[in-house]
Amino acid sequence: MTREIITVEEMRAIDAASAAAGVSTRTLMENAGRAVADAIVKRFPKQRTAVLCGPGNNGGDGWVVARKLLEAGWPVWVESLVSRAALRGDAADVAAAWTGETFELGGSGRDAELFVDALFGAGLSRPLGGESARLAALLPAERVVAVDVPSGVSGDDGAPLGGVCFEAALTVTFVRKKPAHVLMPGRAWCGEVVVADIGAPDSVVDAQHVSLFENDPSLWSLPWPEADTHKHERGHVIVASGDRTRTGAARLSARAAMRAGAGLVTVLSPTDALAQNAAQLTAIMLREAQGAASYAEAARAARAMVIGPAFGTDDAHYKLLLAALEASPRCPLVLDADAITLLAPLTHGLEGHDVMTPHVGEFRRAFPGVWSNATNVIDTARTAAAYARCVVLLKGPATVIAAPDGRAIVNTTGTPFLATAGSGDVLAGLIGGLIGQGMASFEAAAAAAWVHGRAGEAFGPGLTADDLPDILPSVFNALAPQGLKRKPLG
Repeated sequence: MTREIITVEEMRAIDAASAAAGVSTRTLMENAGRAVADAIVKRFPKQRTAVLCGPGNNGGDGWVVARKLLEAGWPVWVESLVSRAALRGDAADVAAAWTGETFELGGSGRDAELFVDALFGAGLSRPLGGESARLAALLPAERVVAVDVPSGVSGDDGAPLGGVCFEAALTVTFVRKKPAHVLMPGRAWCGEVVVADIGAPDSVVDAQHVSLFENDPSLWSLPWPEADTHKHERGHVIVASGDRTRTGAARLSARAAMRAGAGLVTVLSPTDALAQNAAQLTAIMLREAQGAASYAEAARAARAMVIGPAFGTDDAHYKLLLAALEASPRCPLVLDADAITLLAPLTHGLEGHDVMTPHVGEFRRAFPGVWSNATNVIDTARTAAAYARCVVLLKGPATVIAAPDGRAIVNTTGTPFLATAGSGDVLAGLIGGLIGQGMASFEAAAAAAWVHGRAGEAFGPGLTADDLPDILPSVFNALAPQGLKRKPLG
């Protein structure tokens, strides 16, 4: 299954280009309605069903859904926002083919068990009103199937367009997912999402040059060791530690980098923190940091360097960070937490293989004005990546990974239980560990976000950041080529 995500504008272009290629809107509408009806029949028993139809093409899809369900023997009727006489174009044609009962929206007087929301699609730009808004507030999600997106949800950012929107147990969309299907809160309101092929030519879709994707292992390839690989070939990752009262975050990152497969991991520690770090490190090595020169040398010697988790935010730490940034040549830097704070607002030139991993608060400080001026979180991350000239991983309920060239990936793995202190430190270490083994930074950030989310899902309630590194092997094992999978003992 393709992981491409298309915008509302791209979907309109696909519809227009399909018509130019000889695939009419009526054909697309018939195929869309059939796909929705098929999805309903596969998931629900026959029951009293009201199909709620709007005035446009989304409503046209709904008229087809009703016809197909009626042909399958379902007790179904249409409740339309406008009269059939007011419909135009292809929507009028498909409505004319409906032979069942028709009522005005909300006017059937019947108790439906299932509602098909075909009122408005992803392109709606205004809040719901009147009977549409009343039904959106009234109907429980488990009794709603949405066509394209739940009505009242913005297709391009997943946000409600007003005070109310429909929520669905099942959403059937067409050609590709839209941003609303992967961004919160729209993702939660869509329920299960089914993507239906409705006959748009592949060449028409390819012509959109889609650069937005839903995160998935098909988008990246993890670095698996060969039979004769030794530790130095698997990369050396260095993690910068904070002072003696702030050492735990760096150790979390270092453990994650090692679990990710890095052959060597070293914690670069201030002198006053050596004892604390030494007492809790075994497989991970320890090196004393002696001024800015140590950070510059680390950036030159490592395959990847993680700076920021509990690093410190005073002028002295800024000089240490700057030493690593200005080392030449240097390895990719994963800049998290305090490193982002030290650089905010971002004026220092970064390199294309660097990765910044801000949460929303850090992002606002590093890129003042970008958050408020962007139309959605995807555009926000893309703008920041282009400005910083590096990979930006913007953490949140739907984490977005953006490259300077405009590519973006939305990560949908994870759980609210990952919202715990230290979870981001583990993610930074994961990214560093994958880059250290030779993965390109954009792909490494995407893979780390996916794996991190899966680890959180595997543990569930009670998760702490300390748990995450120990869950990673099972996640990696599930992704490993057959010959490298862990075999049961005995």
